[in-house]
Amino acid sequence: MEQANRNNLRKWLGRLIGLAVFVGAVVALLQVIEENGRYPRTDDANVRANFIEIAPEVNGRLTQLAVKDNSQVHKGDLLFAIDSRPYEYALQQALADREGLEQQIVDAKRRIAAEGSAVDVARAAADRSGTGVKTAVTGIDAAKAAVTRSKSAIGNAQAQLTLATNNLHRIEPLLAKQYVTVEQVDQVRTAVAVAQGNYDEAQSALAAAQAQQSQAELRQVEADSLVVESQARLGQAMHTVDTVDTLIAQRPAREARIQSARLDLERCRVLAPFDAWVTNLNISEGAYARAGGPVFTLIDTRNWYVIANYRESSVGNIRNGMHVDVYLMGHPDRKFNGVVESTGFGVFPEDGKVAGGLPDIQRTLNWVHLAARFPVRVHIQDPDPAFFRIGATAVTVVR
Repeated sequence: MEQANRNNLRKWLGRLIGLAVFVGAVVALLQVIEENGRYPRTDDANVRANFIEIAPEVNGRLTQLAVKDNSQVHKGDLLFAIDSRPYEYALQQALADREGLEQQIVDAKRRIAAEGSAVDVARAAADRSGTGVKTAVTGIDAAKAAVTRSKSAIGNAQAQLTLATNNLHRIEPLLAKQYVTVEQVDQVRTAVAVAQGNYDEAQSALAAAQAQQSQAELRQVEADSLVVESQARLGQAMHTVDTVDTLIAQRPAREARIQSARLDLERCRVLAPFDAWVTNLNISEGAYARAGGPVFTLIDTRNWYVIANYRESSVGNIRNGMHVDVYLMGHPDRKFNGVVESTGFGVFPEDGKVAGGLPDIQRTLNWVHLAARFPVRVHIQDPDPAFFRIGATAVTVVR
């Protein structure tokens, strides 16, 4: 009887213990569910960082490779150097071209200084030549008028001579018959001589007027030649001024070539743009680097972040600025602090395929629906570059 009572007691104790364990499990489960609801947690997260591919901006052979694969570099450290001799020569040539242009400008300005008065002289000569042409034309007109007057004077003198000669021929026969006196005959003879002198003088005046006309016409031809010569000298002097303006206009282009050559020379030495890790380095000194061709990759160690994929049921409880506890799988004993930067607003749906321009819907029915996951970007506030690696697995708890 006593043994039966003990057995019954043990059964009741076992049942009570089982019930207590069950209740404890339920309570623990409820606490976990509440904890997960209040502090969303996921182990579907990985570490990310920004990275860039380092590529030279000029062509050339690598003369120095100052880094090794998986090594750390700091901002301003030399990464690699390219043979700079061709670019030094290009810079020297550009500087020489600019110096040559400046010498041409100096020489042109000197010629302008010398031609400055020449322009004024040439312009004055042109003006004088024009005045000379006008004077020559006026002289020709005056000479023509003198020729015309001389011809008229010859006509008058010839008429007077003819008249005096006819009078003499009429009077001379009358002297023998003593119808006229010797004095009258002498007077008529004197008139003939005077008329003859006037005629000869008129002939000389006509010849002189014609000579003056010829000289005036020659002076006009000479004046025209002087005008052409003066205009040519003036044009030559003005051309010198235009030449220096053209040379000065070439200065910006020459300066741009120099700046471009200097920039190419600076690009022969590639420096680290930020603190970083070197990775994917598969090249050696002596290799020929081409502009735009990646040489290796730099991982930016200034900013680390974690992309944590949370279920859509938990995304509603996550807001920007919330604190996040971050644990790396490689170092689970170390907690890092993070802050929610943003939450993704879209993922590609599994049934989002399109066939023939129409949605492709699978003819299946899933009894269990899996919650979609959206990426949450968490910025790490206290990263340790020695622990963080791109792609490392992490666990995040949003507080």
